[in-house]
Amino acid sequence: MEDKDIAPGQSRRGMIVGLVALAGVAAGVAGVYGIGSGARNGESAACPGAAALTAKLGPLARGEVAALNVAATPQPLVPLAFARPDGSPATLADFKGRTVLLNLWATWCVPCRKEMPALDALQADLGGPGFEVVSVNIDTNRVDRAASFLDEIKVDRLTRYADHSARIFQDLKAQGLAFGMPTTLVVDRQGCMLASLAGPAEWASEDAKAFVRAAMGG
Repeated sequence: MEDKDIAPGQSRRGMIVGLVALAGVAAGVAGVYGIGSGARNGESAACPGAAALTAKLGPLARGEVAALNVAATPQPLVPLAFARPDGSPATLADFKGRTVLLNLWATWCVPCRKEMPALDALQADLGGPGFEVVSVNIDTNRVDRAASFLDEIKVDRLTRYADHSARIFQDLKAQGLAFGMPTTLVVDRQGCMLASLAGPAEWASEDAKAFVRAAMGG
């Protein structure tokens, strides 16, 4: 049908619909490729290279660490604060430049207690300038129990970080990253989350070590 057979109002409406559809396509392309935001496909602009790293990590979430949820779009974590063994303040940002396995645990959590030796072994095997297991106790009552428990099972490679307000758990819960105990996150050198796990894992296993080495860029 030629334009002369279309009423002026219909022609304008058709043009508007077409422009809206074209704008939607353009917005979709921008969203996929990060046009105008400086972001790459599947990652925050604050996490350069993290999406390529998680693409490599996906196939390694298997065996003893099959329950790991590898981030589809790596994002920076909210600021997280806790205390060092001497009571001085610490934040996750203090570990920038190192890959971190952040683990929240409590003495009243039976699965947490069971996985502590494995976390200790992981720190013994891979801990160093490029990697640390940051295990944060969140007991809010009888806070001395954590030290007694770790002494009893001879966990001596982990630094005994703590947050006796349990605020760190609430902060992660608000971000949709903490649902129960233990909660574990794998964080890259920029402070961007690569993977998360709700529940325990055998962190001393070869599956876990292969995943951590890959997260370190090895």
